[in-house]
Amino acid sequence: MLLKFAYQDFIDDRTFKNTTAVNIQNYKVLLGGFIDFCHENSILNVEEIQSNHVKRYLSQCQSNGNSANTVNSKLQRIRAFLNYMVEEGMVKENVALKVKRQKADVKINVFSDEQIHQMLGYYRSLRRREDSYFAYRGYMLIVTFLGTGIRRTEVINLKWSDVDMDNLTISVYGKRRKKEIVFITEKLAKELSTYNLFCKRRFRTLSDYVFVNRDNTQMTQNSIMLLFQNLQRKMNFSDVRVSPHTFRHTFCHRLAMSGMSAFAIQKMMRHENIAVTMRYVAMWGNELKEQNDKYNPLNKLDI
Repeated sequence: MLLKFAYQDFIDDRTFKNTTAVNIQNYKVLLGGFIDFCHENSILNVEEIQSNHVKRYLSQCQSNGNSANTVNSKLQRIRAFLNYMVEEGMVKENVALKVKRQKADVKINVFSDEQIHQMLGYYRSLRRREDSYFAYRGYMLIVTFLGTGIRRTEVINLKWSDVDMDNLTISVYGKRRKKEIVFITEKLAKELSTYNLFCKRRFRTLSDYVFVNRDNTQMTQNSIMLLFQNLQRKMNFSDVRVSPHTFRHTFCHRLAMSGMSAFAIQKMMRHENIAVTMRYVAMWGNELKEQNDKYNPLNKLDI
């Protein structure tokens, strides 16, 4: 089967299976590069793909500056594509399974208190000078991400009808579009209530969505990406990337450092597998040791 038709068939299959638009775009970007590589090297049929082609492509990506995590993400998409080809009977085996994942750094950077105050201070200052929706929305996005650990797509799709101020919860559609309940604090509920009043005054009609663009339409993946790119330039942090996922990591980090059990962290983060949670806990093991050395009850006992 011609590779270009196999690729399109795979994308159509994922679309038919109601894969999110974000994941479809990820397939087009991360898998599309491999398809282009094959065409450039005269590999025109899907049956012609060999494991050494996958290795050569990933090595090229690495030479172009791709991190180990990015290379592994591309390998994951190639494997998914070839798995589909096996299921459809187009190839006999998934040759990408012979290619090993790269060892990636497990360190994940999180925001410090100072950095969080700096970002919030920027939007507070902007609000005082301009009283703009842009400033208030940026402030509320940070507070919401930091107070819930929800994902970028979840915050984009968050509606006012999903916010339960009385029971202090919000409903989100997480991975696999599964409806999940996220707890919020009274502090965040008050912030959201005040923001709701601001939006009602700002726009003639309150949008169904909590976070909107200047024209009162739902935010898109691109608009939220541009917002955080702008914030990254303003803050100029050298040691951490300003992104929604960094706030999610920070939320998880603070839970771990507070002494919360791994089981509770799993529920708060909504990880499907506790092994994912344990990787985070293990990642911050040195900090936990420092906290233990500092606060261990034996330190204050005369024994």
